[in-house]
Amino acid sequence: MYHTIQEFLDHWKFESNSTLKVLNNLLDSSLNQKVAPNGRSLGFLAWHLVITLGEMGGKAGLKIDGPSKDAPVPPKASEIFSAYEKGCISLANAVQTTWNDGMLKDEIEMYGQKWTREATLHSLIVHQIHHRGQMTILMRQAGLKVPGIYGPSKEEWSQIGIQAPE
Repeated sequence: MYHTIQEFLDHWKFESNSTLKVLNNLLDSSLNQKVAPNGRSLGFLAWHLVITLGEMGGKAGLKIDGPSKDAPVPPKASEIFSAYEKGCISLANAVQTTWNDGMLKDEIEMYGQKWTREATLHSLIVHQIHHRGQMTILMRQAGLKVPGIYGPSKEEWSQIGIQAPE
């Protein structure tokens, strides 16, 4: 996991920027895309990432500038993007100014369990990776361009002059 706050901040910067790449490709018309009628929508998942910053951060004792956990999904993709961007900056600032390296192994109360602060930071990152993966499936179904995160996406192979793997 993380041995220093800076290790987290470096990882957070990459992963939150990756999520911003995904959010930047959403259209207002795509926010209602679902894999099944009773499934979560693309807009719900995107907004869930925004809400979790303040919700999980708040449980961990961090003051995060963001919407309340019961705020409704905005109708505009740009509003989700902006709220996520603002929340990510706020989260990074709160971790940097509130915690120090020596506090990372400290246990805190999280969802009725004891988590270390480093495990909480790790959970914030893997949580967004998990939902970002769900979102890319819905984006494909909605006909949206999916950006590459850990390598080129299907659409990006030709842009770098390489044939996409079959």
